[in-house]
Amino acid sequence: MTTTYGHEGSVMKISAAEFKAKCLKLMDEVAKTREPVVITKHGKAVAQLAPMQPEPETLFGYMKGTVKFAGDIMAPIEEQWSALTGDEDYLYQGAPPPQPPARRPAARKGKTK
Repeated sequence: MTTTYGHEGSVMKISAAEFKAKCLKLMDEVAKTREPVVITKHGKAVAQLAPMQPEPETLFGYMKGTVKFAGDIMAPIEEQWSALTGDEDYLYQGAPPPQPPARRPAARKGKTK
């Protein structure tokens, strides 16, 4: 009994006997078309040959060669820190004053409940 494979929607169906005879060819076709093949036995679907999902590309090293250093990055800079110069004080005007950290109650020694 030979069953030619037919299309229902976008899924190809093939009998198990025909799949056995054409397995390698069908694997190549699934890899090329990215369409799955349903394998049937006595008219009922029993398995599916589906394409593998592509391996995700790694992000490791993808920015290699995109950063350029201009000068010595370890040398101290000539610019003064704004906390010392006060040139950014206007940013903090009207802000609430800093609060001291909350204190935790001291651990009790002795009996525990």
